[in-house]
Amino acid sequence: MSQSTESTRAGGTSGRRPTLAVVGATGAVGTVMLGILSQRQDVWGEIRLVASARSAGTVLRVRGEDVVVQELTAEVFDGVDVAMFDVPDEVSAQWAPVAVERGAVVVDNSGAFRMDPDVPLVVPEVNPAQVRNRPRGIISNPNCTTLTMMDALGALHHGWGLTELVVASYQAASGAGQPGVDRLYDELAVVGGDRTLGQRSGDVRGALEEKLGSVPSPFPAPLALNVVPWAGSPKDGGWSSEELKVRNESRKILGIADLKVSATCVRVPVVTTHSLAVHAVFQRPLTVEDARQALVEAPSVVVVDDPEQGDFPTPADVVGADPTFVGRLRQSLDFPNAIDLFVCGDNLRKGAALNTAQIAELVAAELSAA
Repeated sequence: MSQSTESTRAGGTSGRRPTLAVVGATGAVGTVMLGILSQRQDVWGEIRLVASARSAGTVLRVRGEDVVVQELTAEVFDGVDVAMFDVPDEVSAQWAPVAVERGAVVVDNSGAFRMDPDVPLVVPEVNPAQVRNRPRGIISNPNCTTLTMMDALGALHHGWGLTELVVASYQAASGAGQPGVDRLYDELAVVGGDRTLGQRSGDVRGALEEKLGSVPSPFPAPLALNVVPWAGSPKDGGWSSEELKVRNESRKILGIADLKVSATCVRVPVVTTHSLAVHAVFQRPLTVEDARQALVEAPSVVVVDDPEQGDFPTPADVVGADPTFVGRLRQSLDFPNAIDLFVCGDNLRKGAALNTAQIAELVAAELSAA
């Protein structure tokens, strides 16, 4: 559906506040989303909570009110202006076009449409104008790993022109959903009371197999007392899907088709909040002081950078916060025009729910003005 057709069908929402549907309201990100909707400026009229038939009838609280979760059907989108999706790729692929056909603008947090040339991939602090460029009636939210660094890189690219990016991610268990969180806690319960573990090859794996061997894990190796150099699914050349997302999504969001990117994605025993070590190369010379000032002035970025005092961002210190936190700013010693930095961001908030809500609010403002 073209944007012009979509607007004609919707007829604008001038004189009323738009209706919002939250699809996947009972999931890990959906739960965070309800909290965010309750905390941010209220731009919505009715909010409908939608989930699978298994979760239909559940009562959840949003904006101080109890709301009954409705089953995901075509009819649930009747009268909906904006639908935020946080569901598996295959569910979004099936149901997002249905919501659009029923008259809604879809903001999708899955990977189903991110690289579709007719679907914008939006970070409101970086490329907000792309919200209006939605010929399919769908706007995509980037992957949480990419999003963690994008506010900071957008500010630096604006000033100096980003050309190359080398990234190592340190991704939290919650990036694998609630099963990832549950598995990490289960593993910690097994290893936490045994101070002999982690000192002999295979002892951690053996202890977990003994206690949890019958329970499937979302991780290919033990996560407790360990790091796992893998996140995502296998792709050609030994790359993982997460690593290719960092490359492809960074190019699309920043509008740099030939951006050189290399990423290594690592899972770490952190519950929530992704971190990234970033080596960024620019067209024009910049100093640490230049970069610091640009980041201080950037919306949604907090600079925490005094290593001599042990002052830098860590996941345990920033979890639950909305901004991107940046520290360890350094001029690369052997690479001209390059800055190294460390970035932390809550992957369930800015990495998923908050960015989705911000996109939806831009759409709401547009529809309200129509």
